[in-house]
Amino acid sequence: MTEIKFGLCNPPEPIYLYVKNGELSGESYLWYHYDINNDKTIPVQHRGLTGYLSELRVTTKEFKGKENIKLDIIVSADEVYIIRTGIETNFAKTFLLAISEVQDLSKPLVIAVTSGEENVVFCRVYDAVTKTRIRREWNANADWAEMIANLQTKLQQEF
Repeated sequence: MTEIKFGLCNPPEPIYLYVKNGELSGESYLWYHYDINNDKTIPVQHRGLTGYLSELRVTTKEFKGKENIKLDIIVSADEVYIIRTGIETNFAKTFLLAISEVQDLSKPLVIAVTSGEENVVFCRVYDAVTKTRIRREWNANADWAEMIANLQTKLQQEF
């Protein structure tokens, strides 16, 4: 039976993390929360998120009058986190390449952000138990849509 903690808490809604190489008040960050009620960016100083990959979703969001396609990476951890990034970003592509190498998606992973040159952010994926980095060679010609579909199918079969 699940233990229920009484007292003050956060509502059981997902925590959105967004990917960006940015700086606020002299502090650099690679992902952040966004407080929509106060129109405020809240930097997250941690570089990794440990949990179970539970779902991948492709969503369309409007930004400045244009539709943008986003990849939502849903991670179950102490709370449910949704890492939202542009589908065409280096973060999304390096995530997809690495995660496609994982044989058993029911094991915990560490999804980490790492900065590249200028505003580029890459993703690194690690086995949470062995702390081993999961790698795959860069492939600019990869079929990203097929990779996402294959991973979605694999996740549905495992969960």
